[in-house]
Amino acid sequence: MSTTLSQPLVLASASPRRVELLAQIGVEPALLQPADIDETPLRAEHPRSLAKRLSRQKAVRAQEKLQHDATYKTAFILAADTVVCVGRQILPKAEDAETALDCLRLLSGRTHKVFTGVCLITPKGHMRQVLAESRVRFDRLSRMQMDAYIRSGEWRGKAGGYAVQGLAGGFVVKMVGSYSNIVGLPLHEVLTLLENAKFPVYEQWQQGRV
Repeated sequence: MSTTLSQPLVLASASPRRVELLAQIGVEPALLQPADIDETPLRAEHPRSLAKRLSRQKAVRAQEKLQHDATYKTAFILAADTVVCVGRQILPKAEDAETALDCLRLLSGRTHKVFTGVCLITPKGHMRQVLAESRVRFDRLSRMQMDAYIRSGEWRGKAGGYAVQGLAGGFVVKMVGSYSNIVGLPLHEVLTLLENAKFPVYEQWQQGRV
């Protein structure tokens, strides 16, 4: 990870896909600082509110862990949380095959929403938040398709039990909104957030540095 910036960027996540997405816009975190928090929705909590709350809590937790670190206590801290829902029903992150199969059954032949809350804490301690929303429609899935996807193991740890950037991309009939948001980090919103906070994102866009 790069540590050349005087005010580096810390990503409050260990997600490889979020690191890859940041690299797409020329941003390399100086440190990955996963923030373990309770991600259980509050009673009657709306999916968009959950995404915003969890991204904020992740950023704050990472900030707390780094407050005594001379290198990173004045860093930019970026956190995100992605929530998949059908109506107001929030789908879990699938950790077992049964949960993943339940998600696929619910998503089959229907349109669902993907919300990603993004939170940025600046070196001066100011907090900025954005929320991205995308809609995805799955084809009606056969039991054979669902069983094959379960056997792939790709669903493990994924919100809603699938990864659109992988095999499940073949299930998608229609998307409305940001594709990168569905993967887990809405790039336009992140770029705008960083730019408005004066993070030197464009300095990395010189030939041979991206």
